[in-house]
Amino acid sequence: MADFGEIYAKHFTFVYRFALALCMDKSFAEEITQETFFKALKSIGKFNGSCRLEVWLCQIARNTFLTLVKKKRKFCKLEEDMPSSLNLESDVLDKEESKRIHVALHELGEPFKEVFTLRIFGELPYAQIGELFGKTDSWARVVYYRAKKMLQEAIK
Repeated sequence: MADFGEIYAKHFTFVYRFALALCMDKSFAEEITQETFFKALKSIGKFNGSCRLEVWLCQIARNTFLTLVKKKRKFCKLEEDMPSSLNLESDVLDKEESKRIHVALHELGEPFKEVFTLRIFGELPYAQIGELFGKTDSWARVVYYRAKKMLQEAIK
């Protein structure tokens, strides 16, 4: 097994992009990534090599994300974003379209929502998405295209 510093340097960007795909918030993704590597450091001895190291790290990141979301829901009130400027009609239209897409994505059931998010925002290949779910790359490809079709129909 390589030095943990090397593991961190080699996989940081990949794990960060994965976390960003999950939460779509840069500072939250950084928090998830740091917590992921902290947990990985504590349990690196348990890594048995049954999957690729980056898949193991992404599994830790996903579990960390879910845990942190539960904690945030429990202790924090979500704040609504205040508009940064007045009289930006085009921004309002873009925000409305963005909101429609976000709502449609949020309403997708699992695994469609997560597979779509991992593919688009995390830019993960189908093989890695399938591996994360314990499925094949073909399964990931089919789920992604079904999710894409559901989103297109939802935002019409």
